[in-house]
Amino acid sequence: MLIRIRRPSDLRESDVTPEAHFRQRRRLLALAAAAGIGAALPARALVKPPAEGKALPKRIDTDWGRDLEPTDFEDVTSYNNFLELGSGKRAPARNAGSLRTRPWSIRVEGECEKPGVLDIEDLLRMPQEERIYRFRCVEAWGMVVPWDGVPLSKVLARFQPTSKAKYVAFETLHDPKQMPGQKRDIIDWPYLEGLRMDEAMHPLTLLVTGVYGMELPGQNGAPVRLVVPWKYGFKNIKSIVRIRFTEQQPRNTWAVLQPEEYGFYANVNPEVDHPRWSQKYERRIGEGLFARKHRTLMFNGYAEEVAHLYRGMDLRRFF
Repeated sequence: MLIRIRRPSDLRESDVTPEAHFRQRRRLLALAAAAGIGAALPARALVKPPAEGKALPKRIDTDWGRDLEPTDFEDVTSYNNFLELGSGKRAPARNAGSLRTRPWSIRVEGECEKPGVLDIEDLLRMPQEERIYRFRCVEAWGMVVPWDGVPLSKVLARFQPTSKAKYVAFETLHDPKQMPGQKRDIIDWPYLEGLRMDEAMHPLTLLVTGVYGMELPGQNGAPVRLVVPWKYGFKNIKSIVRIRFTEQQPRNTWAVLQPEEYGFYANVNPEVDHPRWSQKYERRIGEGLFARKHRTLMFNGYAEEVAHLYRGMDLRRFF
């Protein structure tokens, strides 16, 4: 579960329904394994220390989580959800070497005046005043992560979305040669996600290119991923190759596969239980299985910043 990082020092902390029952059962078992149900704590292996990664340009620090102790680099980079690189928490780190992140570009299209292509090098060279560095969280597990990113709004504005652009759709790379997890049909590839336009343009929504001051490792979604800190981890689509402005609400993978469990919005709401577990409490990675759990905060603790986006909405229906 995503954790909200409060200013300055307070941290609070699957199965598809396809056409045949046999396929449903097979996918359910695979996705349950990928979700880490009953999984042990993360292994501290198979990853390089941050000193060996390629350093990113100088960035601007923010107040978010400034006084928090980040989760160990080994945990952040060895305990991941990234089905494209394999199910289970350790598989992405083992298989990340097959992912080629250069050259890399993102096609931006749809309801905009200037459709085009965004190269990863353009993102990395964005001016310092547009880059931010703040603690965040990752996946469906409690981690304090020093992300390096660019506000998504700064990037989208370049393509001049029109008044018809009500949503922004995202798509992950689909290439089974690079992504061995895509050789299994546990979901309908490629992975898809979407945001409402006001969510996408919120200053907390980031296109992330780095972690711990270095470029993203493959298992963390290299070379560019989304981070929306008030939502559950499956919204944070990785290895993005396409962004599309749309008038209609786009499809997003988990809401299509399991609509009774995963909605389009995926806002952290501890008052609405998942059909198979409570969401009122969460545990931080690295604290151990017997550590005290932390009460989950509404909108991951970002209610002051984002609650107005959902004013008047029934958050039990639009989950």
